[in-house]
Amino acid sequence: MASPSRIVFIDVDGTILEHGASVAASTVDAIQAARTAGHRVMLCTGRAQGDIDPAVLAIGFDGAITNGGATAVVGDEVVVSRLLSPESVDRLVGAMHGLGIHYFLQTDDEIFASPGMTALVREYVRGLQADDDARGITRPEDSLAGLATRTYRDAALAPTGAVAKAVFVSLEDDGLARLEAAIGDEFHIVPGSIPLPGGSNGEICLLGTNKGTAIELVLAHLGEDPDDVIGIGDSWNDVEMFQVCGTSVAMGNAEPELKALADVVTTSIADHGVRNAFVRLGLIDG
Repeated sequence: MASPSRIVFIDVDGTILEHGASVAASTVDAIQAARTAGHRVMLCTGRAQGDIDPAVLAIGFDGAITNGGATAVVGDEVVVSRLLSPESVDRLVGAMHGLGIHYFLQTDDEIFASPGMTALVREYVRGLQADDDARGITRPEDSLAGLATRTYRDAALAPTGAVAKAVFVSLEDDGLARLEAAIGDEFHIVPGSIPLPGGSNGEICLLGTNKGTAIELVLAHLGEDPDDVIGIGDSWNDVEMFQVCGTSVAMGNAEPELKALADVVTTSIADHGVRNAFVRLGLIDG
């Protein structure tokens, strides 16, 4: 017997979307069955709304928190919009340029790239693909293959009044620390967004903007109790989501340190992790 109606906030990459391109049929079935049973399921992702894979959107959701918590939509209603001011964007971009850091700027609809960012990611992906081909293997952590040929508009063309978030890559191991020292009083930095082999990287929103604060605002809008809410994810930008949701679920493919913060650890994305979590928590029948 399925449980009384609950709300589920669920991450995309590494939770719903595997290897940047594949959604398990069991995940689709579980989400759709949960909604049919009366539960509400909302995306909760660092991606921009315009950058969510169509195969994910086609599943059907009751809303979405995007850009790491900068934007939230319930049905067709925007209930959270925490964009960076043009002055904040100028400060952030100036700091990254000064430190030789490559970056993406995200609006709700589009991603813009510094020239160095596009070249860096393409070079890395080509190297991964060549190595994988030579060894006849597929890297389970490689979610960047689609970036090998993807093009972006130049970051200089980004509308500074519409930027919600940045993603950065430094070739230096202390790049994150140096950037944090330069801008940390105004921005929230989450480390390790991209599985690059060296240097440092992460994502940046306004201070106080993260998945957790967005969930709190959505729940206040809906008049729902956080204790009855479930959060499911696999990466460090899910920590604040875990902190505010009554039940937190880490995917089996998450880092051990993140699993330790969760109330429940399900199986990996490759082993029907979402479906198994939904069954275990009584959202759907087994």
